[in-house]
Amino acid sequence: MSEQEVKNQEFKNLVNRFKFVRVLDSNPQTKVLSLLGKIDDKDAILTAEKTHFLFDETKRSQYNLNFNDSNEDDNNPPIFYHCENEYSCVNGIEEVTEIASNDIYHWGLVLLKQDIEQSPTARLNIIWPASTVHVKRYEKQSYHLIRETPEIYKNIVRPYIDESIAKGKLSWVNEILYEDVEADRVVYKDFSEDSKRDGFVILPNTKWDGVNLDSLYLVAIVYRNDLTSVRDLKPSDRDWLININNKIRSIVPACYNYGVHADELRIFVHYQPSYYYFHIHIVNIKHAGLEDNMAAGKAILLDEIIDNLNFLGPNGYQDKTLTYVIGENTDLWKRGLKDEVEKQLESDGIPKTPAIINTFDEGH
Repeated sequence: MSEQEVKNQEFKNLVNRFKFVRVLDSNPQTKVLSLLGKIDDKDAILTAEKTHFLFDETKRSQYNLNFNDSNEDDNNPPIFYHCENEYSCVNGIEEVTEIASNDIYHWGLVLLKQDIEQSPTARLNIIWPASTVHVKRYEKQSYHLIRETPEIYKNIVRPYIDESIAKGKLSWVNEILYEDVEADRVVYKDFSEDSKRDGFVILPNTKWDGVNLDSLYLVAIVYRNDLTSVRDLKPSDRDWLININNKIRSIVPACYNYGVHADELRIFVHYQPSYYYFHIHIVNIKHAGLEDNMAAGKAILLDEIIDNLNFLGPNGYQDKTLTYVIGENTDLWKRGLKDEVEKQLESDGIPKTPAIINTFDEGH
């Protein structure tokens, strides 16, 4: 049995042992379902996401590397080639049923031909054993906007970050960087003991199916361990960020045979991040999904960060007020951010939300 077959069997075994407890969240827009369950009496989270449709399409091929020897200039567009197979959105239709029609408009349901390699139905993720933090992260919750001042960061957020790191929640990052865990998934690795500070690893984000370039989603994890988030960046880091940004825009297109180009990459960081070790998100600009992962109040473009460092003082982002979205299930919300939001609304002169009586439930 090959190494891949062993991994497939282990994953299938986990799925078969999953015992459903309750639904954490169901998002009809992103087609993502999150379930809480048990595997061997320990909490487990299973997320299922509908995969992107395959369709007859034209894909850009690699630029002609010998264009300098021809009469064409550097701005000549790339060559296109046609690509289709029996699993594409149209060719793969096996059954059709109509829902309704009106004049030129027609609605219906179809059953598409499926194949585990070329056209899988959904992508599954399993977290096991899952902590209460994981459960809260995937559970449906209400969100709020907060203006995190330097004082709030210093008094509430930074102590929380330090506690999280002290609990050893980043061991999986070190395993990727130094112990070659997930080595088969690594797209690019830039590391040497002599230039450790400049090194980083690029690998696919678990939100990407690894096939459709339109939904390309990669993550670059740096080797520097003195940065927990954008808050730690200072003007002295600007050249370092420029270097990484340029490397990413050069390396990623080449890794995928220029099916995506440098100016088609959305490169950004999150604040608050999902884990406190500096990492950079790399997404095809065509990808419009990812729930709120690319929304204002979450994502900050790397180019914007680099530019801001031109104007921030010596303490960099530690002296800047950052406005972002925070969920009620997070520990940070309960450890003081909730109170800070209430103070900010009062200071801004925003009236308190009145108590609303639901007369519908009372039968009126």
